[in-house]
Amino acid sequence: MDQGPLVMQQIEAGKRLVREFAKYMPVQAAFWLNDTERNHWFLYLASDQIDNSNFDLAYGEVGRITSKMPDIWLDPFQIKVAGLSDPIPKAVVEIQSKYPQHTDIRYRGGRSVGEVYIYALPIPAAA
Repeated sequence: MDQGPLVMQQIEAGKRLVREFAKYMPVQAAFWLNDTERNHWFLYLASDQIDNSNFDLAYGEVGRITSKMPDIWLDPFQIKVAGLSDPIPKAVVEIQSKYPQHTDIRYRGGRSVGEVYIYALPIPAAA
């Protein structure tokens, strides 16, 4: 998939994945991050329950979910899972705390982070 701006179809596909992953493990931060060095968008799922002991299990759950909901807008290789000790999700949680109004946030970063799209959590069930 060509990389460029984050489009609504990617945002909605990510939202569906976050909703399903949250049934497996609580999610404290979910966001798209544009890595400007690689010019590539990555979807992060961060939980305080992810650590070195279950990192592989969390990725396995992502694989299980994406295999059941194939979507051309969501490449499993652009999904990252992380604990809240990771500096990137930790920074996103700080940003979220500044915007408590439960809306998605677009945030412009610095040199290595071009843009971040942060989902408001929890994501409501699909209608």
